[in-house]
Amino acid sequence: MTIAMTPPDDDVGTPVSVKIRERIVASRKRFNANDNIADFVHPGELAALLDEVETKMQGVLDSLVIDTQNDHNTGNTARRVAKMYLNEVFRGRYVHAPTITEFPNAEHLNELMIVGPITVRSACSHHFCPVIGQIWIGVLPNEHTNVIGLSKYARLAEWVMGRPQIQEEAVVQLADLIQEKTQPDGLAIVMEASHYCMSWRGVKDMDSKMINSVMRGVFLKDPNLRREFLALLPKKG
Repeated sequence: MTIAMTPPDDDVGTPVSVKIRERIVASRKRFNANDNIADFVHPGELAALLDEVETKMQGVLDSLVIDTQNDHNTGNTARRVAKMYLNEVFRGRYVHAPTITEFPNAEHLNELMIVGPITVRSACSHHFCPVIGQIWIGVLPNEHTNVIGLSKYARLAEWVMGRPQIQEEAVVQLADLIQEKTQPDGLAIVMEASHYCMSWRGVKDMDSKMINSVMRGVFLKDPNLRREFLALLPKKG
């Protein structure tokens, strides 16, 4: 009598980060620090990834020669840091975009609308130091533009910024997302942020901020509209 043998599970013992990485590579997709990889994370794997990050963070603490077994302040630091990265500051990498309800522009609104300031929090890709600032969004809708609630702009911004970011790239990513969701005639975004990689390390400059902008559609073509948008923003600094 022949007994059917169950083939060995090649995934047993393979770290979940390796499984996720292999799926991304097989799909020929990018997985830079500021990319969203939610499509490649299977149900239940975030919990396993959190455990893996905790283990590796504990290795970092050990290499820093911190006695986490006897130091009551750092006994649970590895777990706390793992939760912070996956569930909070870098959550925008591992979950899909928030569901946004879009409504038709029934009233044919076509006047400049400004949303902000929206407080945003991220971390720089270079040092994982905090980047904290504000965003203003200007939208010039047309009769075909999808209208979304004011709070939804904040949710989209939080999702984009919830990854290790470079400010210049983050603003472009947010502009692409809002443009895709709403299809306005014009879109303008201004971001002002403090980078703690400057105030916490390096030159230790406590006052410097970075301001950058993205202009799309009529904001690029019409200098008067651009000036109107910028003039309505509160003075920076």
